[in-house]
Amino acid sequence: MTDADLVAKKLAFIETCLRELRQEARPAMLHEVRELRFVEHTLQIAIQSAMDAASHIVSDERLGEPGTNRALFETLAKHGWIPEALAQGLARMAGFRNILVHGYTEVDPSVVRDVLENHLGDLDAFVAAVRARL
Repeated sequence: MTDADLVAKKLAFIETCLRELRQEARPAMLHEVRELRFVEHTLQIAIQSAMDAASHIVSDERLGEPGTNRALFETLAKHGWIPEALAQGLARMAGFRNILVHGYTEVDPSVVRDVLENHLGDLDAFVAAVRARL
């Protein structure tokens, strides 16, 4: 049985991050170091919280043992927690988070801007889908 309170806290934190990004981020200013770092870090912790929530659900519901962060979302889709298309978007977000955290490559500000302007809705949809199942 999923610890609904724990997952709810993760979902609320994602919503806080999304609200801050929507209110405070200035996409046109991502060439400024402070702005870029604010957006990168806030995206990182929002995505991490989604991965944490997914991990708790997968573990608590005994849905398997995904080998990667991307596979967490695929597992949730396979078991009806989130739509398949959303799982694909969230898997890409997990990959983006890995780049932010591990510095595999220098982060391109245009990619950060694209995520900020076009993909926050994936996190909104994740929150809504998981909350509906709790």
